[in-house]
Amino acid sequence: MKKIFIHGLGQSPSSWDKTVSQLKYSEDIICPDLADMLHGREVCYQSLYDEFSDMCSKFDNFLDLCGLSLGAVLALNYSIDHPEKINSLVLIAAQYKMPKGLLKFQNILFRFMPDSMFKSIGFKKTDFIGLCKTMSELDFSGFVRNISCPVLVAYGEKDNANKKASVNLADILENSELKVVSDSGHEVNIDAPEKLSALLNDFYDSI
Repeated sequence: MKKIFIHGLGQSPSSWDKTVSQLKYSEDIICPDLADMLHGREVCYQSLYDEFSDMCSKFDNFLDLCGLSLGAVLALNYSIDHPEKINSLVLIAAQYKMPKGLLKFQNILFRFMPDSMFKSIGFKKTDFIGLCKTMSELDFSGFVRNISCPVLVAYGEKDNANKKASVNLADILENSELKVVSDSGHEVNIDAPEKLSALLNDFYDSI
């Protein structure tokens, strides 16, 4: 069973390294680079999703998708479009209806950050702004109830921006469990990789 771990905006595939190193199923895990997916293409959410969807569709077997933030949005989107491909979902700091106010505030912050802060993760500052802008209209509220595979919804206890959406999402999804990762902020895979890997091992053992 292939497991695809999708990093968040502002992260890279290496953001999963400490988490993956402690998983029982690490040999089955793929960590794609979202910036590489958009090489030569317009940087917008639809282009990114199209590339991600094409990658997933190349695998013949069922998939376990695990995503954080932007990665969780991509995983959720694909599972809605292709339920026949999904064995399980892990949604960390997930939003199923984009918070326009939060995205607008993030874009304001991005505009004042120097370009040099973005170079190490493959996206330019304009890429960040463009992605956030094109995500603002996303709303999966009318589709998430159709997801029937096992789902682990998780968020860091200090991630106040995504707590409400995570709790609501777990409540909506029929076959889900909700976990709060202590001593962690938004980037659970960086802040608390040991705790996250323990949750993932338990979850994958149970399905």
